[in-house]
Amino acid sequence: MHEDAVEPVAPAAPPVPRSIEPERTPLHATHLALGARMVPFAGYAMPLQYPAGLLKEHLYTRAAAGLFDVSHMGQIALRADDPAEIARALEALIPADLLGLAPGRQRYGLFTDASGGILDDLMVARLGDRFVLVVNAARKAADEAHLRAHLPASIQIEVLPRALIALQGPKAEAALAPLAPEVAAMRFMDAREVAVGGVPAIVTRSGYTGEDGFEISLPADAAAGIAEAFLASPEVLPIGLGARDSLRLEAGMCLHGSDIGPSTSPVEAALSWAISPARRGSGARAGGFPGAARILSELDAGPARLRVGLRPETRVPVRPGAPLFAGADDDLPVGTVTSGGFGPSVQAPVAMGYLPRALSDAGRQVFAEVRGQRLPLVVTRLPFVPAGFKRG
Repeated sequence: MHEDAVEPVAPAAPPVPRSIEPERTPLHATHLALGARMVPFAGYAMPLQYPAGLLKEHLYTRAAAGLFDVSHMGQIALRADDPAEIARALEALIPADLLGLAPGRQRYGLFTDASGGILDDLMVARLGDRFVLVVNAARKAADEAHLRAHLPASIQIEVLPRALIALQGPKAEAALAPLAPEVAAMRFMDAREVAVGGVPAIVTRSGYTGEDGFEISLPADAAAGIAEAFLASPEVLPIGLGARDSLRLEAGMCLHGSDIGPSTSPVEAALSWAISPARRGSGARAGGFPGAARILSELDAGPARLRVGLRPETRVPVRPGAPLFAGADDDLPVGTVTSGGFGPSVQAPVAMGYLPRALSDAGRQVFAEVRGQRLPLVVTRLPFVPAGFKRG
């Protein structure tokens, strides 16, 4: 294993001025008691890793269950007399079929801008007469403002001051079911209001690791007790930002601000699957979202570039920002690495980046410039590890 392989690197986040003290999540004291190494991230003090270390945390999540504090994410509830009004209003901002989203289900979505870029990626759950959004931490204030600027006054917008914890891994159900037996019947992307250890919670069967698992929204003052109940199980280990990043990278999942942003379209980002058939050119409600002309055109004709998986042919990890070249001796780069590091589950470096569509076929060799050297990489299909979602 390369000496850089398990060096914990926090995922990229917008810088926070040094004069601003990071906010604390409801689990801050729990992290300190567990010996976490804390770092500033998206305006919060967050655990980068625990004494077990990034490598063990990553592999434990793949084999058993990992507990993640994601309370820094934004949670926003939307209410109206008619839930269909909320869905129609959101469809003017997100290229997804939200009118067709059934109660008790969740969908991945994208806020797009007028140029077809991605303002943010988010989760949208329908719970009875309301919709609940989970947005990225660095974007939550901007996303709230975006909603207030574009949704009609008849829709109530409420930022939820709740904790959010994720339980991820093949034994996540076994760890959660004793506190909430109903979750055993849930499938991937289900959303339910259930009691977890007697605490009213919103539980979705989803996550950011590629494994089966759950995300649990609950009152802030109950979070520490529920987290400690999970951690009492030998199946559960606390997991920090470092392993969260390597897990999502192996799963081929995008990190906003690195792999996606206003300069990338959903089609370029290989997120075309998030654009529902009903919103496409021949769909029942085609277009009608920001940047539709560009996005629908790219769906038909193909984008100029694509996000791809990359497997370095050496043991040296390739980090974000490394330029990509079509040939070892070429002068001009053709793309850029957007995420990269060591993949503990595959025991090799892995990366993602953008290449011209003509160079995006799996099996093609390209080169990354690392410390003045051109290192060979092979374009690879994503994800690097099979998904473990419970779809049935």
